Parts: sequence; C-alpha cells; structure tokens
Amino acid sequence: MFRKPSLRTRLLLGAALLTAPVAAHANDVTGNVSEASGTRNLQGARVTIVELRRTTEADASGSFRFGDVPAGAYTLRAEFAGVPASEVKIVVPESGVFRQDLVLGTAGSQILVVGQRANLLGALSRQRAADGVESVLTRDAVGQFPDQNVAESLRRLPGINILNDQGEGRFVSVRGLDPELNGTSVNGTRLPAPESDVRSVALDVISSDTIESIEVKKSLTPDMDADTIGASIEINTVSAFARKKDLLTASIEGSYNNLRETVTPKASFDFSTRITDNFGIAGGVSYYQRKFATNNEEMDGWDEDGGNAFADTVEYRDYDVERQRISSSLSLDWKPSDTTTLYARGLYSRFDDQEYRRRLTFEMDEAPSTGTATGATFDSKDGEIAVTRDLKDRFERQEIKSITLGGETKANGWKLNYSGSWARSSERENGSIDPAAFERKFDDGDNFVVAFDYADPMKTRYNIVAGQAAFVDPAGYEFDKLERTTLSDSVDTEWAAKADLAKIFATGAGEFTVQGGAKFRWRTKRYDANIDVYEYDGPGDLTMRDLLGPQDYDLANIEPALSKTAFRNYYDANRKLFALDDGDTFESSNDSDYKVKEDVSAGYLLARWDSAKVRVIGGVRMERTRNDIHGQVLDLDAKTVTPIRVARSYTDWLPSLTTRFEPTNGLVLRAAGYRSLVRPKFSKLAPRVVIEDDEGEFGNPNLQPYKAWNFDASAEYYFGKGGGLSLGYFHKDIKNYIVDRVYQDYAYNGRTLDQAMIPYNGPSARINGVEFSYSQVYSFLPGALSGLLTQINYTFTDAKGTVLKDGDIGDPRVIPLPSSARNTFNVVLGYEKGPVSFRVAGTYRDKYLDELGDDAAEDRYVTDHFQLDISAKYWITKNIQVFGDLINLTNEPYYAYRNFAGRSRLLQYEDYSFTGKFGAKIKF
Repeated sequence: MFRKPSLRTRLLLGAALLTAPVAAHANDVTGNVSEASGTRNLQGARVTIVELRRTTEADASGSFRFGDVPAGAYTLRAEFAGVPASEVKIVVPESGVFRQDLVLGTAGSQILVVGQRANLLGALSRQRAADGVESVLTRDAVGQFPDQNVAESLRRLPGINILNDQGEGRFVSVRGLDPELNGTSVNGTRLPAPESDVRSVALDVISSDTIESIEVKKSLTPDMDADTIGASIEINTVSAFARKKDLLTASIEGSYNNLRETVTPKASFDFSTRITDNFGIAGGVSYYQRKFATNNEEMDGWDEDGGNAFADTVEYRDYDVERQRISSSLSLDWKPSDTTTLYARGLYSRFDDQEYRRRLTFEMDEAPSTGTATGATFDSKDGEIAVTRDLKDRFERQEIKSITLGGETKANGWKLNYSGSWARSSERENGSIDPAAFERKFDDGDNFVVAFDYADPMKTRYNIVAGQAAFVDPAGYEFDKLERTTLSDSVDTEWAAKADLAKIFATGAGEFTVQGGAKFRWRTKRYDANIDVYEYDGPGDLTMRDLLGPQDYDLANIEPALSKTAFRNYYDANRKLFALDDGDTFESSNDSDYKVKEDVSAGYLLARWDSAKVRVIGGVRMERTRNDIHGQVLDLDAKTVTPIRVARSYTDWLPSLTTRFEPTNGLVLRAAGYRSLVRPKFSKLAPRVVIEDDEGEFGNPNLQPYKAWNFDASAEYYFGKGGGLSLGYFHKDIKNYIVDRVYQDYAYNGRTLDQAMIPYNGPSARINGVEFSYSQVYSFLPGALSGLLTQINYTFTDAKGTVLKDGDIGDPRVIPLPSSARNTFNVVLGYEKGPVSFRVAGTYRDKYLDELGDDAAEDRYVTDHFQLDISAKYWITKNIQVFGDLINLTNEPYYAYRNFAGRSRLLQYEDYSFTGKFGAKIKF
C-alpha cells in the first residue's frame, strides 16, 4: 500500500530538486561582469548580444544569463557608466552552456572600486538599468557622507526629505509626501514598524555602516508589493558574491557635540570572503554612542485679548540625550550548481535612547493684564499662574530583526525565485519617569507678575517682574505627581513567503517573458501600556529642595532645576511614601491598547518585452487583505473597559504598465502608470473609544486604505564620461487619505457627546511634481581639476487635498498634504584626486504642514530647513584612511508654528549646534 511521504521527506526532496543541476538542452550564454582590478563585480552593467538585439543587466553578483541562444557567432557587449564599453566575439555551440566573462576599466584604475566616483558611477549604472523610476545609493556613497543612520544617508537622493527627531534624521519623506506612504524592505523583507502609532519605519534604528545599497523605487511593477504611494525603500546588506576579492575593513571614530562638549565613540568592521568558489560569507557589526543636547521651547493655547495675541502655556525644555546604536548583518551565499543560487540573510539593529528633560512651565488661567503686539504681562491678582518644574527620565529601546531565506534557479529560459522571511520590530519602555512634577501656584495676594516678549517669532523670553524670590525658591515647589511607565510595549511581527516563475521566449528582435507569482504575508501588531500615576503620601511636603541639579540651557534661566538622577534614587528608596492614583492610572493604562492582525494574500501576472532599445512591462496584481482587530471602549466616567473585536476583508486589483525606451545610446525615456495603496495605521484602525466629560476620542475600524492612480514620466541622459542628467514628472490621484475630524454633538451608544474626534477618509488628494537631477565626474578636465565632481537634484511637489470643515459637511477646505514639502534641493560639491577626498553637501527642504487643526488658524507648520555638512578624507597609505566630518555646520534649528492673528506664532523651537566626527578606517 502506498504511504504518503512525511513532511520532512517532502521538504528534502523539494530542496534536492531546486539545487540539482538542470540540464541545459538549449543554448545558454552566461557570464560575469567585473572591473579590471579584480576587486568588484559590477551590478547594473548592461550586457547585449548585439546581433540578436537582446539586452540584460548584471545582477548583484555581476552575473548575467541569456537563454535559448541559437548556435552561431555573436558580439557580446558590456557597458557601465564612466568607462569605455567592452566587446568580445563569441561562438555559441549547438547545445550546452557557453560562459564568457567580461572585464571593464583598466587594471591600474580604482575609479570603479572606491570613493566618491565609484559611488556615482555605480548609482548611475543601476538607475539606467532599472525598469522604472529609481534612485540608488551605493555602499561607497554612504561612507562619503557624515551620516549617522540610514535616514540621513537617503537625504542625498533626488526628492528625499528627512523628518528629524532631536536634530537627527528619523523618517523619510519621498517627493514631499508623508512617510506613512512609503514601504521599507531589507533584503526583500518588508519591515514592520517599531513604534505603536505609525506604519512608517524609523530608519534611525539602522546604522548606515551595515548596508550595501539602498534603492528608492518610485514606480511599481506587478511583481512588487503594492503598499506604497511615495516609494518602496529597499535596503540591501552586503553579499559575498558582490566582490571578487576578500574584504575586511575596520573603522574607529569619535563624535563631538558642541552643546555637550564631550566625545563619544563609534566603531565598525565588515567583511566579505569566499570560502570556496561557490560559497561565501559576508557581514558586519557597527556600534555608535552619541551624547548630545537640545535647547527647546514650546508654546500653546494661543488666543487674542484686545486685539493682541498671547499664549496661555509657555515651556522651556532642556534635553540631554544619549543614544546607542548597534547594528549587525550576516549573509551566506551558495551556488550549488551553475543554475541555482541560494542565500540566507539576517539583520539585527538595536537603538537605545536615554533622554533626560528638565522643564520649566508657565500656565496662565486668565488673559494678560496688559498686552502689546510683541508681548504680554500676566499678574497673579487677575488669575492663577501655575509654575511647574519637572523631570523626564526615559529609557526606550527599539529593535529590528529580520531573517530571509531564498534562492534563484535559471535554466532553459525558465527563472524561479523563491523566499521565506520573518521580521520583528519592537519598542519597549519599562520604568521610565515621564514626568516627576513639582508645582507652585501663584494667585491673588502672591504679588507674582511675569512678562513674555514675543518680538522674536522663534524665541520667547520671560522676565519675572514681581515675586522673583518666591519663583526661584525650591522649597516652595511641592510634589504634584509622578507618571511612571511601568510598561510600554509595541511589537510588530510579519512572516512572509513568496515565489515567482518566469518563462523567457527568445525572438529575432528581443525577449518576451511571461511571469507570475504569489506572496503571502501574516502580520500581527499589538500595543500594551501600563502607566502608573502616583501621588505623594508621606509625612510633610515633598519639595524640590533636596533634589536639585545644575542646568545647561541656552534659551533661558530655568533654575532651580531637578537633578537628572536624584528623584529616581529618592523614589526607589522610598516607594512606600507614594500612593497610586487609581483614576489617572486607569485612564493612562487603558486608553491606547490594541491588537491587529493583517493577512495579505497577493498574486500577479505580467508580460515583459525586452530588446536593445525597448522594454515594456504590463500586468495586474491582486491583493486581498484580512483584518482581525481588537480594541476597547474606555468610559472614564463609569470606570469601565469593554472589549471590541472587528473582522473585515477587502480585495484590490492593481494594474500597471511600465515602458523604457532608449532610442540612442545614453538617452533613456521612461513612462509608468500603476495603481497602488497604503493601508490605514493600526492605531487609527483599532476600535478604541475613550470617553471623558462628554468628549470622545475614537478609532475607526471602517477606515479604507489610501488608493492612488500614479503616473511617472522621465527623460534621462547618461554621458560617456561619467555623468547623468534627468528630468521627470509625476502625478498621483489619491482617494481615501486619512485625517482626524472633530464632530460636535456626536451621538454614541444612546448618549450625545459634546464633541468626538474620529479619523476618517478624506475625499481626494492630488499630487503633481517635477524632479531634476544632474551628476558629473569631471575626469575630462586637465590636471588637478579632473578630481572635481558635482551632484545636484531638485524636486517640486504640489500636494493638495480636501478636508471637511467641522459642522459643515458640504464646505470642504483645501490643505497641503501633511509632511508635504513643496521644494526640496540637494547639492554636493566633491573633489577626489590621489589620496585626497573632500565633500561639501547642502540639503534644503521647504516648510510643510505637520498637524491638521480644526481650522486653518490651528494648523501646525514646520518651517524650511537648510543644513550644511562637510567631509574630508585622506589616504595615509593604500590601506589606512583618516577622516573628519562636520554635521549641521550652520546650526539649523527646528521651528514649528501656527498662523494666528496676522503672524506666525511659536509652537516649538529647538537648536542642536554642530557635531564633529573624526577617525580612521583600515582596509586589510
């Protein structure tokens, strides 16, 4: 009787079939493209069988393959930016596999191996070879800039804008669009987001030292995940097959922040080696500790009195931050046969953020006693003035982990790609103090007067007109409350499996390919918070008097200030003196918990035509989404929690058509039309309801995904001497984009709430834009001038949407889309000659809408930003390089404001000063 083989037996048989050599009865022409020094394979090199007008591009290992080539004599031609093309005469036999390797450049030249020019030429070649509109940042480029993480590396590319956190790049905006509209992958694995309330991945978690390249794909084909409207950001770690020679490099450096006046370390090493001709290992480890400070000021509650504007809340914040970043990657590559390549790739990144914040806050109950166009004076006899001095002592850890297993088999015109992956991102706090607050209230009879000067729109000064002695007396500030984050735990996990099968048909004029595939993604995101709020329940009063520390703050005098560590020490030694506030703890621990499962099943079919001049890719992708959503109704008045569960599913059909036309050598014309989507944020989707004092805040499990029709067109010209010029246009028509709306007199569950804030799908948004870029290596200039190079790019984005006005459904207002910068500009002036390398990089982005208010006067904007960075390197020997960097040389601040009462009004101001880096890199 026949017995069904066990699962283990079936898996072993499948693996044997995939890795076994495939008999090549038809003629296959294969080979490898490398540079003449024998160091590196050339990904993106363009390879053509001239007589057959068949063209392909070398993959990440420099390999290429043509299937079904008739026997005969041909010319094999290879091209790569910045070097002359190479041609070889070949004679293909009647059957079997014919191999011909190709070499570009000259043996003594390093132009394709290291430095600024290697980066520029490699990026140009890969962009030229791409199917759609794409920008590429290679390994060499990352090392040429003084960037501290992947986000900062990306800002050098056309149309890229970085949203900073504490002066350091964090989220990536493409073409001026919200970072939520991007998808991010590592080694083909979609990365989940560590933070609880976003889908976008904070790329400051990943060190720039562990990557091989970053590809920003701005147009999509059917074989790509469709969950992006901005771009698909694809990060690739190092592969052992990308190099022909072993690599081992190490670097060590110091980082100096001008506000902290301290030096912190950074070190990394990476390697690549082939154990045998068919098996290799590559990887690296990076460690970076950075200590820096931030001067911050924030204001809120802007109003008018007697025609003069004033703010009822003013905060002065002194931040001291220490960040540690550990990143590592490991890749295993194996070629068990001429037709099959297998790989395993892993990434681990950990980001620790220790933040101390001392804050002085003024809160005024009543309008000012006197006001002018440039200031306001508040007197305690007119109403209470609360002065709070508090401390934040928060430690947060973010981690990103991913493992990808996969392979590729090519033979007889067939191509099979297959992979499985696991990725996990998390953000965790346990034990953070945020905040420990001490307060003093001045009211009638205290003779306390404070004046604020608004003359400088970015900085507000204060002056204590009366009551100075009481204001600075630490014994007068009594303990108000302690909020302790016992647990804040966000975990986002995704498993995925996919397979793609293609059949290539050779013709007399090119190649026709039919390809199909499927992908399955299983994602779960959850967030759990336990926030304990304490009151002091000990003998007497707890004041600031014995808990003081020095301040180091440039915007104002905030003394007396709490010590960064004294309060935690006191609390740990005297916990029995603190009593839990049940009401505030109940609210803080239950208002944001959720769990969402998201399963996506996708399939696609495409057809592809390739010739020496024309490439056309057309097809359709289907993605079916299933959600299992868990939230809860939190009634703070009744002190009840009611679980809610919602299940739903929907299907999207997503067609696309991409064309690439190269009428003459070096001139590339592209056009792409495609449909894509971005699913709602889990935190918005979760059916959470918080009701307090007849006001409600809601999640919305009925939110639909953003859906967009996208069109891209570009003209690119690649100069033979190592340059490129491109001009592109893009258009996006978005439906269902998501904004928060406040409803008045909202009926819910048998009661009428005074107001309710609910995320909803906006009617429509349209985006139009233009991209321009120019890159040039001036190797054709005489003498020392031949070391010059430039990179310039500019993007204009007009992104507008409509939102419904509160209480008037029929009267929408037009807004710029959140995080949408109208103009972005990058310029790099570089020099590289002999042992010297120097680079000046300027980055500019326009202002953007940061948060949408109930009306235009409450919208929050972030002002424009220009940052100047300088990097210099010098090769002492052929293996030792020293370098120095200056970051944010212009001390560019962060400034957020609202337009109110005829001028911009301060909401947040931060400055960071500059950071200097210096160190050495050694190649073994």
